[in-house]
Amino acid sequence: MAITQQQSGQLSTFSSLRRVYPFVQGALPLLFVGIFVSLAAVATALTIPFALRWLVDNPLSTGDVAQIVPGVAVIFGLGMAEVIFIYLRRWITLAPGVHLEGKMRNAIYVHLQKLPVSFHDKWQSGQLLSRAMGDISTVRRWISFALVQLVTSTIMLVAGFTLLFAFNAVLGAIFLICSLPLIIISLRFQRTFTTLARNSQDQQGDLATSIEESVHGIRVLKSFGRAGEALEEFLEQANILRGTELAKGKANGQMWFWMLLIPDLGFAITLLIGIIEAEQGIVSVGTLIAFFATAALLKGPMQSIAPMLSISIEAASSLNRFHEVMDTPIEILEVRDAKDVPAGPGELVFDDVHFRYEDSPAHVPDLLDGVNLTIKPGETMALVGLTGCGKTSLTALTTRLFDVTGGRILIDGADIRDVGIESLRTRVAMAFEDATLFSISVRDNVLLGREDLTNTENPVLLAEGEALLQESLDIAQADFARSLPKGVESKIGEEGLSLSGGQRQRLALARAIAVQPSILVLDDPLSALDVTTEAAVEKALREVLGTTTALIVAHRPSTVMLADRVALLHNGKILDVGTHAELLARCPEYRNVIASLEEEKR
Repeated sequence: MAITQQQSGQLSTFSSLRRVYPFVQGALPLLFVGIFVSLAAVATALTIPFALRWLVDNPLSTGDVAQIVPGVAVIFGLGMAEVIFIYLRRWITLAPGVHLEGKMRNAIYVHLQKLPVSFHDKWQSGQLLSRAMGDISTVRRWISFALVQLVTSTIMLVAGFTLLFAFNAVLGAIFLICSLPLIIISLRFQRTFTTLARNSQDQQGDLATSIEESVHGIRVLKSFGRAGEALEEFLEQANILRGTELAKGKANGQMWFWMLLIPDLGFAITLLIGIIEAEQGIVSVGTLIAFFATAALLKGPMQSIAPMLSISIEAASSLNRFHEVMDTPIEILEVRDAKDVPAGPGELVFDDVHFRYEDSPAHVPDLLDGVNLTIKPGETMALVGLTGCGKTSLTALTTRLFDVTGGRILIDGADIRDVGIESLRTRVAMAFEDATLFSISVRDNVLLGREDLTNTENPVLLAEGEALLQESLDIAQADFARSLPKGVESKIGEEGLSLSGGQRQRLALARAIAVQPSILVLDDPLSALDVTTEAAVEKALREVLGTTTALIVAHRPSTVMLADRVALLHNGKILDVGTHAELLARCPEYRNVIASLEEEKR
């Protein structure tokens, strides 16, 4: 995470906090109302010393009992009004924080959906989760509490010190001078705590990643007897985080020590001098009491500097971490006024396609170095090649999970970069070797790409969706779904781990079939199936593939037999295209690849 730390250091705390403005815009009126109510509480509190001065210098000094009761009633009323204003402030400022939290969380989720696959390959899921959850909650707490408190405390300190000078200039100056060291201490605290807060948040993200990996890989850890080693690694990371949190607590404790000591020291000095002045008649007792009542009120804002600073610094760090994701450019872009993929039979053309990963060394040639391949409408093309030759990368380019770095891909004559992404991914469906399912029902997983048949109350469309669901399950040989406790309404566990690998692959294949695409891209979707089930799936697939253009990455000889033609990917290019028999007869490299596939099967 060295890069992210460097990025975060480029912005000051204030500059970072300013970046919250776009997300709090809609709630600004309510936030301003909260600040206004908070200022009303401050004004009420600062009025009480005047009432105390009047009460001491007049009714109490003259012994006029008749005026004491009204005076006490006024002070009690002011205290109750302050309590009500504080309650209203907390109630009103809660809504802007929740509003901001919702907008930020929605924004980062949408942005994560739009970011390329290469971004997600590099970032740990725990780091993204901590930014989308913990960091945004930190900013929400800052906007609902610390920001309002900071504004009102600043105004209260300015107004309060002005009153102190008005009551007694000498005592006011002494109290101010005693308070000045707090500025230096606050600046030192900010420098220390900024680094600690960022380290803590990054370490929390690393720890979340460790927990997630351990939970997802629990079967592997248990089967290899590595649970103890995983626990040791977790404890090591947890202890690092513990040390950072203790350092934060120590820094906070030191800050609190000075925040409590210095105002009390100033209070004691001014009290001693004030008593001497009152004894000499320089200042009245009522004025002295009003002075110290005001000074007592100022101790609260002065001592709140520590928590406000720590929350503000953590919020600034959280915003930096949030914007590290939000500032990542979306590389897979649509052209302005992008049109739908043109209606057509489904011809798929790779025209001099080049591709390389952005972090590939400059001296390494392109992974795909001028691929030329035409798949005719309704044709099934098998793509074969040695491991690591770029077969999966080529299939990922068809739906713009990655973008070509050279050349173009055409569907019915249209460059896929010139059409809408949603339209493209509706026309082209994919099924991967590593099948990913979601924690929703079997029905919702299979019909994931058919919102038109699920998110509706039209009985005709619902019936059509039910028929499509059953047909897709039949083709994918996923009859097991009907025997689950609640049938197709059974909820699948997280990432489908409650199912076997073959069951997950069959549901993923059914999901791709249910889209009824004009082009179907299959990346070895049958690798986890037994021979009997594979044969049944292939037989059913032949009916589907008879009317659908298909590109199938083949890792088994049996998968090659599904295809009308076979393309051999070698050294970043399509070396040869033909039927299985033709390539066996004329292409030594093809025979080598097929031999390797047969070895893997054995």
